[in-house]
Amino acid sequence: MTPVPRIIDPHAIPVAGIDDHLPPVASEWLVPPALRRRFEAPPVWTPEIPGDGRHFVERAPRAASVLVPLVMRDDGLHVLLTQRTAHLRDHAGQISFPGGAVEAHDEDAVATALRETEEEIGLARSHIEVIGSLPHYTTVTSYVVTPVVALVQPGFSLALDSFEVAEAFEVPLDFLMTPANHRRHQVEIAGQQRQFLSMPWRGYFIWGATAAMLRNFYRFLSA
Repeated sequence: MTPVPRIIDPHAIPVAGIDDHLPPVASEWLVPPALRRRFEAPPVWTPEIPGDGRHFVERAPRAASVLVPLVMRDDGLHVLLTQRTAHLRDHAGQISFPGGAVEAHDEDAVATALRETEEEIGLARSHIEVIGSLPHYTTVTSYVVTPVVALVQPGFSLALDSFEVAEAFEVPLDFLMTPANHRRHQVEIAGQQRQFLSMPWRGYFIWGATAAMLRNFYRFLSA
């Protein structure tokens, strides 16, 4: 199997389209009670983007989890994201959810997401209410990722792991759940077609697996 070529500079990839023809998630769905109800009684739906496509590394699949932290601010829910440090082997410098690979002592995907979140950004579990999870997402680096969705009580303090995390920041959930803010990129590299979504926000370029999982979250809430 020929590995998929890496996208070195996603900012330089042309925008093929903007999804402003799709409706935003209604504001009444973007509040904690409605989200709890949606995960308690999920609709029948199919993820739009199950993965990045073929791998660009020859590596056995490995289970991983990320936390999708929805911070309950006075002006609505905000998604807490991180920017990875530039020297990491996988997804260096990219915007991501806190998370990582499953360890042998982790009880389940939720345990992995909570442990990794505490290790990476110091977000205490006492502030986190897990409300559900989204379907697996497979990255080009061979991680099979479970996105664990949680509500986060404000008043927390963060302690970033400087080896893995360069910065943490928040984006309003209603911005990310509005497809008019979703851009489609397409390019041919080494004879192979690559495509991905981006959701630029105030100088941050959210793209790749993180943007795809957010798009799946949009489909889940829109179903």
